[in-house]
Amino acid sequence: MARRRQIYEGKAKILYEGPEPGTLIQYFKDDATAFNAQKKGQIAGKGVLNNRISEHIFSSLAGIGVPTHFIRRLNMREQLIRQVEIVPIEVVVRNVAAGSLSKRLGIEEGTQLPRTIIEYYYKDDALGDPLVADEHIACFGWASQDEMNDIADMAIRINDFMCGMFSAIGIRLVDFKLEFGRLYDNDYSRIILADEISPDGCRLWDMRSNEKLDKDRFRQDLGGEAEAYQEVARRLGLLQREGEDAGAVLDLDAHRNKRK
Repeated sequence: MARRRQIYEGKAKILYEGPEPGTLIQYFKDDATAFNAQKKGQIAGKGVLNNRISEHIFSSLAGIGVPTHFIRRLNMREQLIRQVEIVPIEVVVRNVAAGSLSKRLGIEEGTQLPRTIIEYYYKDDALGDPLVADEHIACFGWASQDEMNDIADMAIRINDFMCGMFSAIGIRLVDFKLEFGRLYDNDYSRIILADEISPDGCRLWDMRSNEKLDKDRFRQDLGGEAEAYQEVARRLGLLQREGEDAGAVLDLDAHRNKRK
């Protein structure tokens, strides 16, 4: 098998050259980072679970007309995706006060916000991904006003859908991060959803107990990170058998690879 050319490696994923022009292969790692990579570790089976969860959410969003970079899942850790030019803005959608919002404004974590808030952060690890306003985005040309309108509209639509989807399985969608990219067709480009949606970039709380089912368990040294990710996948119907876990999935994947 020919060695694939690596295009990019981030904190949680690796991008490889795809089989066709305009495609990439997105590989999900088990690596976990927090506080701008000041804290590092691994969550066993996280890549497998995030691959499945993100596939499920992106496919569901495509079903309601949200354009995404996702084409199909290739195996337990990889997806085939469309190659896009990433807009250098992280979009954070907040429904409940938590994390940096609570710290910045002194709002008690868990407070239901009167309305959904959309925040923008400039993607730059060296600067710590600073919070920016629309004026910064326009001034420095990171995205056009039309593109930002499309991004905001899609963010609200995604939030509405995901709030309902998670509420139906007893999970409160506190907040989440989105990334968008430009998909080019000759000189024309359009904005589509990119990256991933998983417990890595969402705050997900059990609606009855407020138990955290996301990467905050790693950030706050709560333990049980793998079990929390598995619980999200299980409630979404992605781990079908009682007692099936990421380790079992990984063992199955390894067995399949040996047979190839």
